Amino acid sequence: MAGTRAGGVGRRRARPHAGRRGGHPMTQAAGRPGGPARTRVRASRQAGADITRRGGAVKDAVGVFVRRLRADRHNKALSLSFLRAAGDGADLHLGRADARCMVLLLSTEGGDEVQLLAVRDGAFARDELTRLTVAINSESGAVEVADQGEATANVVALSERSGTGTPATGPAPPATDTAPTASTSSLRPPLFAAHDDELLVKLGVVRSLLPAIRKITTDEQLDKLLTHNLPELTRDVLTALRDHRDPADVERLITSTWRPEGEDVDVRDWAGAARRAVSQAETDDDAVLEALGNGFDAWRLFLHPEQRRLAKAAFKGSAKVTGGPGTGKTVVALHRVQQLVDRLTPGHNRAVLLTTYNTNLALELRERLRDLGGDELLRRVDVKSVDVLAREILQESRTELGRPLDDEAAINLWHDIRVETGLLHYDAEFLDSEFKHVILAKRCGSWDLYRRIGRTGRPRITPPQRHEVWQLVQAYQARLAVAPRRTTYAVIADRAAGLEQHRMARVEEQARYKDEQGGRDLIHREAGSGMWLRPRYQHVVVDEAQDLSGSHWRMLRAMVRKGPDDIFLVGDAHQRIYGGRVVLSDHGIVIRGRASRRLTLNYRTTRQILGSANGLIAGASFDDLDTGTDTLDGYRSVLTGLAPQFWRAPDRTSEMRAVAVLIKERHDAHGTPYSAMAVAVPDQSAAQEFAYRLADEFRIPVVPLGKEGVRSGEDAVRIGTMHRFKGLEFQRVFLTSVGEGQVPRQSIEQYRLANPDRYRLEEQRARSLVFVAATRARDELVVSWSGKASRFLPPDADATAFRATDLLRPQGPASGPATASVA
Repeated sequence: MAGTRAGGVGRRRARPHAGRRGGHPMTQAAGRPGGPARTRVRASRQAGADITRRGGAVKDAVGVFVRRLRADRHNKALSLSFLRAAGDGADLHLGRADARCMVLLLSTEGGDEVQLLAVRDGAFARDELTRLTVAINSESGAVEVADQGEATANVVALSERSGTGTPATGPAPPATDTAPTASTSSLRPPLFAAHDDELLVKLGVVRSLLPAIRKITTDEQLDKLLTHNLPELTRDVLTALRDHRDPADVERLITSTWRPEGEDVDVRDWAGAARRAVSQAETDDDAVLEALGNGFDAWRLFLHPEQRRLAKAAFKGSAKVTGGPGTGKTVVALHRVQQLVDRLTPGHNRAVLLTTYNTNLALELRERLRDLGGDELLRRVDVKSVDVLAREILQESRTELGRPLDDEAAINLWHDIRVETGLLHYDAEFLDSEFKHVILAKRCGSWDLYRRIGRTGRPRITPPQRHEVWQLVQAYQARLAVAPRRTTYAVIADRAAGLEQHRMARVEEQARYKDEQGGRDLIHREAGSGMWLRPRYQHVVVDEAQDLSGSHWRMLRAMVRKGPDDIFLVGDAHQRIYGGRVVLSDHGIVIRGRASRRLTLNYRTTRQILGSANGLIAGASFDDLDTGTDTLDGYRSVLTGLAPQFWRAPDRTSEMRAVAVLIKERHDAHGTPYSAMAVAVPDQSAAQEFAYRLADEFRIPVVPLGKEGVRSGEDAVRIGTMHRFKGLEFQRVFLTSVGEGQVPRQSIEQYRLANPDRYRLEEQRARSLVFVAATRARDELVVSWSGKASRFLPPDADATAFRATDLLRPQGPASGPATASVA
């Protein structure tokens, strides 16, 4: 049946298919009243992937084609031809983008609405498009495209080839003198034999692909099938079932997130399916056309259904989104900002705040927001780090605290205080953290408050120890006040939070007074205050929320009134490497029920790398940025790639030389640019060692990763501490020095018996750090160490790892990613 237009503006009757002999409404050129026929064009997720795979020339041709189609669908240059009816009120057409490139189009609403479904190029483009199956998925309601013939042909071709891979389950067959044959392969049970057709379809698998799926017996065949631009839901479901996930979990974690919220799927409603957000992206904006086919810019076009719902939802109060690395939390935050701005009443003020924990990330967010909505969007949004925001508040109030110390200088000052007081049994890192996350964050302005305050998530200390810590804090603050005055960013955040809370109290008091007066404007009262008292922002959006302190949250809470969509935050406690644990409800940010969501699909990292990275944090417990706990249950990737490599060396010099050989080989033999590779190390001294060895002995260009992140355009390997890898990604990551005593550092052993709580926290932080570094790898992860492997690595790492010394022999083995892997 013909669908309704967006917004429910009536129903248009489908036109008869007059064009099948004489002229179709979309393709006929004669008798057009009123000039060119303006057409609304959308691009499907799969068409975007088709363009990405085919490169720049196809992208340009399709871009020109879509612009012409939008302007006048009767333009003869489009070479449109009717292919077949898709269903009631919907037809498939072919169009020619250039001499070699053709497109498949779905038209609805009498030709006024057109969806770009698929793109092919080459001599057989027409034949390839003609054989595609187009249907509405009964679970997601999306318009999906499948090539049953190509899928079947590839699966059969692999099954007839000798040596097709290992069986799906069970041990490898015993070695024989002859290679496996087709009959050997046919004896393997089908990979999805345990799941009947109706179950697969119910989970969202394309029905037309079932014959090919039933022939799959090996992982190699499945991986081959998954490379053919399958509908995303089908690919995700098959990958999860291959990983032996229970179908009930697949339905809960995957299929249910694709179902349209609040509506039933009608597989006959083609107009409604074509408009559904899961199926398409708008192309009315030229900027969207430019992004088609740009690979990593796809986030600008297509959001996963769960991401889209979170970005567009209306919440009664604050909302929280958690998820592992690469799940698109930042993407959701950016689209959320755009949605909030779209809802604002006309004006010129920056009513929405987008903030994060450091300046470099804030600059990156600003650029990505500009890409998403241009300068018009940025005119209504403040994009600043929390520390910049806090300093501006103090400057606005003319509060002078002195020059802020950087993190290293602040720690050094704690060392001085320890020596002066003789309380050397408290280390500087603990004191700095206690000062930030307890005394300042919880506003302990007196000893009486500090001795009674709760310290959730902090190492336990006795009352006498608290008193000694308080003495150290008093001495620290006194030293900061000595001329020339100095301060810390934590103190600045605390003072800014206090000022904002005072300001919000005045806003609330004035609002109450206004209500008492019957809602009349209080011009004289407001003008007498020196400003028009109103909340600083209408909405606040926070990225990397796990690294903000309690003082930061007090400040942000006071910047926006409690109400619908006040604070929207995204973060992941598994990646907390800077801040301490914060209970959001302690700061007036209450998130319950459906206002707390998790993202589970990784878009950046292969499933092989993800599996190894998840093992790094196995067994540790993490919070959900509030009073509950969080897990990576359901965290997954549909990307397939190389198994991570593990290399052990007898000493540090051998490890550094082996890493240099691996980098050199990937550059020379596999064409990987040096700038696409990075070396992660535990500390700065190790970074300097590696940089010297790579540059001096092997003549490999290197660039250090500093606080500013990746700023150099030079083709050089990036080297930095694991902390510096936060927010970055590289094609190949070399995670080095992951040996016992280095990851985690040996110094935490002093707490194992003396302070078990502190030991647990330090070990968890170390796990998070190496987890963050490992998940920066997009295509390949190489892990190395000298001596004994870290206890964070698999128990058999030392026994199964490749030997670094083999690389250093004149006739050493090949070590390229195509030949080396670890089971």
